[in-house]
Amino acid sequence: MSAQNARAATAIVLLAAGKGTRMRSTRPKVLHEIAGQPMLHFAMRAAMTLAPQRIAVVVGQDAEAVALSARSLVPEVEIFLQREQLGTGHAVRMAEGTLSDFDGQLIVLFGDTPFLSAATMAKLIETPEAITVLGFQTDSPGRYGRLVMDGEALLRITEAKDATPDELQIKTCNSGVMAGPAKTIFRLLSQLTSENAQGEYYLTDLPALARAEGVFTRAVFCDIAETLGINDRIDLAAAEAAFQTRARAQAMAAGATLIAPETVHFSWDTVLGQDVVIEPNVIFGPGVEIADDVTIRAFTHLAETRIAPGVSVGPFARLRGGTEIAEGAYIGNFVEMKKADFGPGAKASHLTYVGDAEVGAEANLGAGTITCNYDGVSKHRTQIGARAFIGTNTALVAPVKIGEDAYTATGSVVTKDVPPGDLAIARGRQENKPGLARKLRQRLLGLKAAKE
Repeated sequence: MSAQNARAATAIVLLAAGKGTRMRSTRPKVLHEIAGQPMLHFAMRAAMTLAPQRIAVVVGQDAEAVALSARSLVPEVEIFLQREQLGTGHAVRMAEGTLSDFDGQLIVLFGDTPFLSAATMAKLIETPEAITVLGFQTDSPGRYGRLVMDGEALLRITEAKDATPDELQIKTCNSGVMAGPAKTIFRLLSQLTSENAQGEYYLTDLPALARAEGVFTRAVFCDIAETLGINDRIDLAAAEAAFQTRARAQAMAAGATLIAPETVHFSWDTVLGQDVVIEPNVIFGPGVEIADDVTIRAFTHLAETRIAPGVSVGPFARLRGGTEIAEGAYIGNFVEMKKADFGPGAKASHLTYVGDAEVGAEANLGAGTITCNYDGVSKHRTQIGARAFIGTNTALVAPVKIGEDAYTATGSVVTKDVPPGDLAIARGRQENKPGLARKLRQRLLGLKAAKE
């Protein structure tokens, strides 16, 4: 079978039924996030690099929530329920009813092992007739199962709890990930027993059973970082740190400047162009795309935002919720935007909120500008034309349109459309009362003295 044919006939069983009691959480373990994405989705994306014909997720605790999350990424995913937690071998058998006759490779993955690479996934199916186990080397094997090898052949996997003293010295360890012909795997699973320290059905018993039948068993290896499994909050923090370290290095290698890399936090899907400069303490939430020659200044938070070339953002800015920033725009300090289309060369230099708005090219929003987009029930949109000038402390009560080249006077509360080229003044007329301030102050001081 060619590599292409092997790839075309691949099914995935992803185990996500564990209770995750060490997380101390009401949320299923596989739904805890790394870089803004459930760890389950990391594992599913690794599986999808093989373009599998079938992908199944075995669920247990909070099955509906896990199934919903899985289907949000891959709508056609098949869901199987493991009602009792009787081990990894038992979990894979939950998918037997629909996959036992699958004519191709079956790969078993884990929802709490998020960092497998595409290259490692491809290695698993290089020898389609074999049972293949993914292993790694470590000087501290600890609780990991040991791979007992004879040259390139895998003799058996021994769980640490069942290992002999000599086997515990082995530094070649089992990641848990396994691949092989689907029909062979399910036939071998039917032979499993629970005669072990845990009283469970171990998937790791399959290589020994396979060899007894004359099936070739092998191991392929990857960096230990790819096999990182997550069992508690400490592991989760380590996974987050590992992701961020890798993401920062990749960003700088691709042409971005990070002034203080250790303070920049990326999302799993952050996209950066070349010659981007990122100052300290910047956070990227999901859905951010940054083009070339953009500067993101310190203490800025971005999510669901696309930024065109030549833009400067921040410091202390927050852009979110489907915001689009056009080429050459300027967003200064303490500016927040949500669902905003901000035009080429437009400026909001400081202390401004732009929500549910369209801002035209080269418009200028003065300090304290607010688009009042919410009436307590519904959101409404504000449109600001090209080259419009919005005076300091203007409140634009949506829905409202400010025409091209229009002005609003400082301190205005604009509730009606402003035609192109017009000046809108919407504030109370000032009136000065001679001497009244002095009289009022004397009265207040008297009242204070009387109280004391």
